[in-house]
Amino acid sequence: MFSKTRVTEPGPRQQTAPEATETPRSFDTNHETPAPAAPRHRGTPSVLSADLTVTGNIKTAGDVQIEGTVEGDIRAHQLIVGETATIKGEIVADEIVVNGRVVGRVRGLKVRLTATARVEGDIVHKTIAIESGAHFEGSVQRQEDPLQNGLTPKLAPPRASDSE
Repeated sequence: MFSKTRVTEPGPRQQTAPEATETPRSFDTNHETPAPAAPRHRGTPSVLSADLTVTGNIKTAGDVQIEGTVEGDIRAHQLIVGETATIKGEIVADEIVVNGRVVGRVRGLKVRLTATARVEGDIVHKTIAIESGAHFEGSVQRQEDPLQNGLTPKLAPPRASDSE
């Protein structure tokens, strides 16, 4: 059987530890390197427990599960409103699942109201699912980009000159 033992041979070689002759890396602080893009957090969501009350806005690029009370706006990638949760404010997320109570506007690409949901406010969505038993008071409007900032555009009233 034949085996190579010389490390000076050209070609790939496996290295398990850094060589002692490796020079330390230096960084030039005069040049800015772009910050890496924020990773999407698809792991464990942040959870606000049922005994927690938050007064103020919450903003994250990750996922959030609310079981307590929030008095303020929430913006997240994915938002789950638990059965024991009460949110008083606007919620904005790519995906929203409401199991509890929301008093305020809901804006999301995918919005789902489960049978235990109680929503008092308008819903702006790209896709929506409302299970039998959900309680909803407000208007529903479909938009291609419901996450855009600003108010929902209203239609102009008809002009009197059009009917003449």
